[in-house]
Amino acid sequence: MPFTPNFIAPPHESPEALWFVYHQHRLLIKTGTNGYRVPRLQELDIFGPSLIHKQFLGSLDEIPCYAAELTTDRHLTGEFALKGLRELFFGQMEEELVWIAGQANQLVDWSRNHQFCGQCGRPTEDGQDERAKVCARCQLINYPRVSPAVIVAVVKGDKILLANNVRFKSGYYSVLAGFVEPGENLEECVAREIKEEVGISVKNIRYFASQPWPFPNSLMVAFLADYAGGEINTDQTEIRNAGWFSADNLPNIPPRITIARQLIDWFINRGK
Repeated sequence: MPFTPNFIAPPHESPEALWFVYHQHRLLIKTGTNGYRVPRLQELDIFGPSLIHKQFLGSLDEIPCYAAELTTDRHLTGEFALKGLRELFFGQMEEELVWIAGQANQLVDWSRNHQFCGQCGRPTEDGQDERAKVCARCQLINYPRVSPAVIVAVVKGDKILLANNVRFKSGYYSVLAGFVEPGENLEECVAREIKEEVGISVKNIRYFASQPWPFPNSLMVAFLADYAGGEINTDQTEIRNAGWFSADNLPNIPPRITIARQLIDWFINRGK
């Protein structure tokens, strides 16, 4: 049975429930010979009142899943560790658990940043009918934020455009991406981001797929596009280097769990 999201928690907390707990944007995991494991409620007694901003996420195979934030790491023992969410992309945890962990990261971040009403300053309360933070005084409602962004594979003949972003610590190359601006549709965002970052024009923009991206709250909307003109001229603000690569001569690329890799794999496989 797949993961079923829900915001209404069961009346009693099961000791077998999975808890996706974060401390400073790093996930609390249990280590073992078979990789990383999400701790269960019965294993978190040592943390006690240090767990705050609790959120019910839903159920995985009828096992309740919760998110929470850890206020201190001083109770960590040898069996526990804190890992950045990106580290889990490389096969150290089951993919379904990684995406639930991503949802937990987003909701913990949202809960932390909306403890008070942005309009009148009163403490907020959890919504009863939907996942929301509600101000009892002025009735302002804040929902979990989702920030749309585009990501696009640009193809020129038998080559794909890949770039090294200044934020990529490991030096890999990926397809281009950027956030949607107010008043802009997705296709306009694709054309603008590519023009701004590498100086070329594109055409034949078409939808590919989408993927939540919990860093902390993006929704990646993927597109394919064809080269239309211009020479690569990187902005050096976001893009350090960019170029055209053939399927048999690719640089270091993102892990398979990412939609960026799905786009690149589509390019690799389209001629087969």
